[in-house]
Amino acid sequence: MSNQSKKATLLLANGMTFEGKSLGREGTVIGETVFATGMTGYQETLTDPSYFGQIVTQTFPLVGNYGVNSFDPESKKCWLTGYIVREWCEMPSNFRCEDTLDAFLKAQNVVGICGIDTRHLTKTIRESGVMNGAIICGDYDREEMLEKIRAFQVKDAVKSVSIPEAEVFPAVGETRRKVALFDFGYKFNIRRELCKRGCEVTVVPYNTTAEQIKALGVDGIMLSNGPGDPKENVEVIENLKEIMKLGLPIFGICLGHQLMALANGATTQKMLYGHRGANQPVIDRKLDRTFVTSQNHGYAVVGESVNPEIGEVSHVNANDGTCEGVRYKHIPAFTVQFHPEACGGPLDTSYLFDEFLAMMDGEEQ
Repeated sequence: MSNQSKKATLLLANGMTFEGKSLGREGTVIGETVFATGMTGYQETLTDPSYFGQIVTQTFPLVGNYGVNSFDPESKKCWLTGYIVREWCEMPSNFRCEDTLDAFLKAQNVVGICGIDTRHLTKTIRESGVMNGAIICGDYDREEMLEKIRAFQVKDAVKSVSIPEAEVFPAVGETRRKVALFDFGYKFNIRRELCKRGCEVTVVPYNTTAEQIKALGVDGIMLSNGPGDPKENVEVIENLKEIMKLGLPIFGICLGHQLMALANGATTQKMLYGHRGANQPVIDRKLDRTFVTSQNHGYAVVGESVNPEIGEVSHVNANDGTCEGVRYKHIPAFTVQFHPEACGGPLDTSYLFDEFLAMMDGEEQ
């Protein structure tokens, strides 16, 4: 940590303060303070649109040791509001390293703080739940800032991160299938996993309608991850009700999983501190196996709210029993809460992309 860094403060909605040093761009930002437990994949975390509106705490104590590069981003920019680390590595070492974490944050206009007790902060969030906070560089009026922090809300998250117009990406090799990938804040590797399996992928805006999907002539639909409260996306949920009537195979990930559940009459709830990291154990009930998964979500589908005539809970979290997947009975569709495309974490569940391809090929699952 550079001695030249300016003083910075993390102020939480409950009044707790953590004094540290400025990292990245100097400034003041307000967001929802969360923690991520991944030991690697910090560049993927920084560029994951699902962190829109959030201040992310890395629980691993040293971040930036392999630097940053132009190959690992999961989107075109950083979407998170702020970044918190215990210590950042000023002299990274890796054959792909192109720059330091601090330089990357400055280039991406991200305000960060380092040198604070991230273990204490993480324990606070685990016990009290996710709460709003602010990273402040320099002096500030405490009461005025607390008022702003407590009034903060993450709004229009999906609309803010989605692309404005459709984009087409060719298959790697021979085109086997055509897929529409809804951009609710999608990670690039979802697209890559489909393309390398012979899919031509058309990434479409979040509010694309059933008629527009039908006009594309695709063989399947991918519902991506994304930020915010799933219940906020009323327009998307109504569109999905019509899209399901097309009879096309559907595969949903994270927010896509939650939106499909809502479109089918189930409900979602906010979690105390969510699942964010690369070490979440998930039980696949059909295979009777436990997989290690990468996750990033603060909301969950209430498993008991899934109508058994419409679908069944296919995966559950081995730690807390929350719903991690649904297989639908009335339509060719399945969804999961975790990230089978993650490369900053385990690769255990990438087989689900093969299942989606098989479903488009008309093979029973």
